[in-house]
Amino acid sequence: MKIEPKAMALAMGVLWAAVVLFAGVVNLAWDGYASAFLEGVASIYPGYEVGGAGSVIVGTLWAVVDGGIGGFLLAWLYNRFSNAAA
Repeated sequence: MKIEPKAMALAMGVLWAAVVLFAGVVNLAWDGYASAFLEGVASIYPGYEVGGAGSVIVGTLWAVVDGGIGGFLLAWLYNRFSNAAA
C-alpha cells in the first residue's frame, strides 16, 4: 500500500495549522493558555511571537508550510521503506 505524498502534505499542513491557530486564538482570549506550547512554536518559526492577532496568522502560515513539508517527507519515506521491505 502506498501513501500519496501530496495528499499527506495537504492533510498534515491543514491539521498542524489548525492546532497552532486554535492554540493561538484561545491564548488571545485566555492569557496563559498553551503558552509553553506557543513559546516552543515561536522559537522555531521566524516572525512568530506569543500574543497578537497578526502573530497568530504568521504562526498559522508557518504551520501550513511546516506541516506540509513534514507530511510529504513522511509519506515519501514510508513509500521508500515499504518498497524496500517487499
